[in-house]
Amino acid sequence: MSTEPPQYPPPDDDPFKKQPPQQPPHQPPQGGGSPYDTPPPGGGSPYGTPPPPYGGDPYGGGPGGHGGPDPLAGMPPLADSGKRVLARIIDMILVGIVVGLLTWLFGTSEYDIDPDKVNTGKSFGQSLLAAVLYIAYDTFMISKTGQTLGKKWLGMRVANLNDGATPTMSTALARAAVLWLPFAFCCACIWTAICGGWSFFDKPYKQGLHDKAAKTVVVSA
Repeated sequence: MSTEPPQYPPPDDDPFKKQPPQQPPHQPPQGGGSPYDTPPPGGGSPYGTPPPPYGGDPYGGGPGGHGGPDPLAGMPPLADSGKRVLARIIDMILVGIVVGLLTWLFGTSEYDIDPDKVNTGKSFGQSLLAAVLYIAYDTFMISKTGQTLGKKWLGMRVANLNDGATPTMSTALARAAVLWLPFAFCCACIWTAICGGWSFFDKPYKQGLHDKAAKTVVVSA
């Protein structure tokens, strides 16, 4: 007989990750009869009416949006899109203050009052600094807890769509790059409005374009 202790799976270090649903024990029908003996009143299904749509995901998810398991089962409700916008504005202000201070210290101001003295190198330098700081901030915070400061203060977090876990570093980096690279180099607030504002119209998971790229959702914390 082996004396080695039994092996157990390692504990999950992510408290937010969805747990598999508990299956209730099988209960035999009352009276010993078969559930197929007598149809329910009205001739309907003995299993009752399936949830919408088409008996699948109540959010309209699953393959092609027609049925299939609900990825959000067991997760908190989706965060309000308005609160998401406010959280993003808070993060932009916080990181923007740091960007402004550093560009002032290193003399890489993007704007010059005299149009004949516009320095393209300085303009690119500030854009590059802004992109690096925004992406680094977003990637580090999201991969650590799923929350930036703005999201933490407003009670929401980013989670993987498939399992509810906190995004990995690579997932958080992809999400941040889609959001912040166009913002820093070409489209500024226009891209942020399009990318983040997409959640107001997206069905069924209220994903921004950066969420779709990273396969994440924003839920209430």
